Amino acid sequence: MHGERVAVVGGSIAGCAAARALRRAGAGEVVVLERASGRLQDRGVGLAIQNERYAELEAAGYLDARMPWVPLARRPWVVRDGARREGREIASMPFPFRSYGWGSLWRELRGRLPDEVDYRGGTVVRSVTDGPDGAVVLLADGAEERFDLVVGADGHRSTVRAAMLAAGSSVSAPAWGGYLAWRGTLPVEQLPRPAGAFPEDAATTVAFPGGHMIAYRIPGAPGGDGGAQVNWVFYATPPAHLAGELADPRTNPSAELTSELTDYQHALVERFFPGYWRDVVHATPAESRLLQPIHDAVAPRFAQGRLVLLGDAAAIARPHTGSGALKALQDATVLGRALLEADSLPAALAAYDAERAPVGRAILELGRSLGRAQVLRTPDWASLDQRSFECWWQENSGAGVGGRPLGS
Repeated sequence: MHGERVAVVGGSIAGCAAARALRRAGAGEVVVLERASGRLQDRGVGLAIQNERYAELEAAGYLDARMPWVPLARRPWVVRDGARREGREIASMPFPFRSYGWGSLWRELRGRLPDEVDYRGGTVVRSVTDGPDGAVVLLADGAEERFDLVVGADGHRSTVRAAMLAAGSSVSAPAWGGYLAWRGTLPVEQLPRPAGAFPEDAATTVAFPGGHMIAYRIPGAPGGDGGAQVNWVFYATPPAHLAGELADPRTNPSAELTSELTDYQHALVERFFPGYWRDVVHATPAESRLLQPIHDAVAPRFAQGRLVLLGDAAAIARPHTGSGALKALQDATVLGRALLEADSLPAALAAYDAERAPVGRAILELGRSLGRAQVLRTPDWASLDQRSFECWWQENSGAGVGGRPLGS
């Protein structure tokens, strides 16, 4: 880059990483346009990054050990079994991950942005139009701004992705996965007894017919009391009469969690969960819950003209893959490297697209495979032991959970 003016549409984890990458690559002016006017750091959901992938991002300068995290080591899978309050463990797998709170990680990335980055909260982008003299961003207040490059880090319903579609790219709308993720967080102090039922280094997975729930600890929410939280994600298909509404790709990543859907989840928990894990779900405050309809999508191209996509704007990964935030950080890393190494902006964007678009497609296929195996066509979990579980995992999941190495 040679002092270009660049807009980053979206100021969450993906947008902050992209802004940092652009400044390091030589952009003259970086403007981040974030629609939310509130505090993004208040978002309480958890995420996890595999240890080897973390090491790559630390070496690249996007993550560091000062960012609050919790070490995870193993993933036990448990099922309901008679009077065993904590359930019966059918198998355990290594789980070498670091867990983060979404809000605290965003705050750390936001705080590391250079002072020169113009971060504008409460700024809604209505449309983006590419052209030979620059890309024009139209804001909701009617103002227009021209940029040499526009980076779409605007997530699930990306305006920049829509602009690429309007320009003739065959970008598809997000596809409905057929099931939902109920999410929740609660303070560790509110965990039920016995204390040893949920080890601190565990990402415990409760398996049941037609779904599963994974739970692990994350750092405390920014501005709170600093105590660790439990983050859980519960996957199951919705009631049949609600599927049509939830399948709409225009649905927000977090749809309304109605009392009907809460009652439906609780009925499944009562029917299938060990007592300890039933109590974990019931102890979660209503204000700490949300609903995520599972959709996925991948753009066939991550760059076109003066427009480039990264994070969920480029490829929406299902949470099972363990690569949502990781993918955004890797996208930003590769984009920054390409901009530093290439002789021209078009060459840099072509190199970025060639490296990251295949990864997006691979993650999409992995997520669909995991969704079929772990939600839509679950095995008889209770009949599995360590050996048969490992065979099932290899047949239905394979490599890739936790993301692919940079440069793969």
